[in-house]
Order: sequence, then structure tokens, then C-alpha cells
Amino acid sequence: MGKNHVTHLVWDWNGTLLHDIDAVISATNASFQEIGLPPITIERYRDLYCVPVPLFYERLMGRLPSDEEWAVMDEAFHRHYWALAESAGLAIGARQLLTEWQEAGLTQSLCSLAPHEYLLPLVRTHGIERHFVRVDGRTGQSNTGKAEQMMRHIAVLEGVAPQRMVVIGDALDDAVAARHVGARAVLYTGGSHSRASLEAAGVPVVDTLEEAVREAERMADE
Repeated sequence: MGKNHVTHLVWDWNGTLLHDIDAVISATNASFQEIGLPPITIERYRDLYCVPVPLFYERLMGRLPSDEEWAVMDEAFHRHYWALAESAGLAIGARQLLTEWQEAGLTQSLCSLAPHEYLLPLVRTHGIERHFVRVDGRTGQSNTGKAEQMMRHIAVLEGVAPQRMVVIGDALDDAVAARHVGARAVLYTGGSHSRASLEAAGVPVVDTLEEAVREAERMADE
């Protein structure tokens, strides 16, 4: 592998390393119920989901939620989601892939829009924190995308240029964030988006995390 080209992976958490789509759908429907919206199926969720999240609700409601509706839905989602997330497992192959990348002498980090105070204990519960040179969760508002957070994340990674990074995530927003900082991206179909939605990003789309890492290695040889 061309180690001089790609030496660092930036992993997403929810829907990528953590297989939590069932918890997400349950929490989403609980938040919908709070303001009288009908439940959503996983297929419809994956077709419509986008970041920032208020735009996702606009696609469903035909209008942006009011500030009051957003506050109610956001609180309900997180209350239900974090009660369910503890029972969610890692995606197939995730633990082995993290170990192998580290053992190859390469680095990786975790950049997530999950609240940092919830993210870090969960990562530690799964026993994988040691594989990352840095773990960053969200510390600000939950109605923004990942681009600015990705900028802050890579700014504190020492000795790794953005063009030598590959972001692995499950959302179009991961590709947007990668492009924003000058990194490349691979998108994974196991989380929040359908394959058709992800393919709109114009980056490689894969069905397993193993394929994602192999794609990153392929990029290293370009």
C-alpha cells in the first residue's frame, strides 16, 4: 500500500462503526410522535435523511419545523436514542479493521456529530478508544452539519495533511465534510442513507466496512 499517500482514516461513529440504525429509527419515530407525525420506515428514512437534521424534517413535513417543534423533537430523539444506543453493537468487522490499521503502523481518528459527553463513554464501553489518536464528538448545537467540526478535528491532528486522509462515513454529510477540508471519502450503505442517495456524492460507495478500508488503500496507490 502507498503509505506515503494515505496514512490516516477519519471514521464516523453513528451508522458507521456503531450499527445503530434500529435505535435511530425507533428514536426518530418517538420524536415524530411528540408532534403528531406518522412513523417512518427504514427505507423512507434512508431515502430522505440529510444533514442538517431540520432539513430532513422539512422533507417529511413539507416545511421547516418551528423552533418549538425542533426543540421538542430534538430532545425526544436524544432521550430515546441514548437509552437504546447502549445495546447497539459495532458494525461487522469494525473491531478487527481498527486493530489491523493500527498494527500496520497507520493512524486513525473518530469524528462524530454525537454529543461528546455521550460518545466517549460509549466508545470506551466497546473497548476501542486505544485505536484512535483522537476522538471528537459534537460540543455545539445539533442543527448543523459536520464540515466545521471536521475542520476543527483535523486542525489538531499533528503531522497529517488532509490530502493524506480518507473519511469513512454513512452520510452525504461525511463526503461534504471531507471535501470541505481537502480530504477524500468513502461512503458505507449500512447506516443512514440508501445507496442511491450516497451515490449522489460522487465518491466510492461500499456495502461493508472492509470494502471501505480496501477502497482507502486503493486510493493510496493512485
